[in-house]
Amino acid sequence: MTSLWPEKDGRRWPIAGEGGLRMRELESRILERITELECSLRPQLALSNASDQGANSIAGGGSDAAEHTESCLSVILRSTGVSDFTFRRVPLDYYQRTLEERREILGAYSVHHLCKSIVMVNTQAPANVTDCGDHTNSKYYVVIVQYIARLNAESIKNFLYALNNQKIPKKRFNLRLAPEEESLKLTGFVHNAVTCVNMKANIPVILDEAIAKLQPDFFWLGGGEVDLKLGIRTPQFINAFKPFLVSCSS
Repeated sequence: MTSLWPEKDGRRWPIAGEGGLRMRELESRILERITELECSLRPQLALSNASDQGANSIAGGGSDAAEHTESCLSVILRSTGVSDFTFRRVPLDYYQRTLEERREILGAYSVHHLCKSIVMVNTQAPANVTDCGDHTNSKYYVVIVQYIARLNAESIKNFLYALNNQKIPKKRFNLRLAPEEESLKLTGFVHNAVTCVNMKANIPVILDEAIAKLQPDFFWLGGGEVDLKLGIRTPQFINAFKPFLVSCSS
């Protein structure tokens, strides 16, 4: 077998051609895997930083941390088959601005395309339901709704009741906003930074049907840091994250 590193002048030199291409592809895959492993540790590191320095330490974190977040999430998105996405850094006073101003900053098609991810907890779940192991009857859900919409928790309750074939009493479904510390523990992201990509726990996702019907089919949500937003093609998001599609807003 011909070595990819033949001897010449007492040293070994890589040869060009098919073998060299395979070597570069292997190196690229190794680097991608290293990045994925780093990303898998990001929520734990974020929680550690939050306890040591306060939650705001994750919001900015400096340019190096910002680039790392974007790089990590990009690798994960591509690994799940998402190719049409973009990240956008926003001003620190983003949430003090009107929805129209936010739309302009992001270049979103309309204010209807501006969305948020909310961690909700089933406060009436049976005692044996303590985590997200069963997505049809989970203790927690991440619900994605438009900023302009009003969340209808009763619709989610009815959906979950039907999803479980009415075998669980409807009174056992009572979705409420999870405390911020629980949201951080489950997702690894602080308030206004929550995204479905690389959450610490495998929390089931509910996507409001109104978002799935948006045209153009490209919406914006949190990007892992308070001043980082993620724009993503809706069909690719649905294919990658397999959310429950529920009409849960008015």
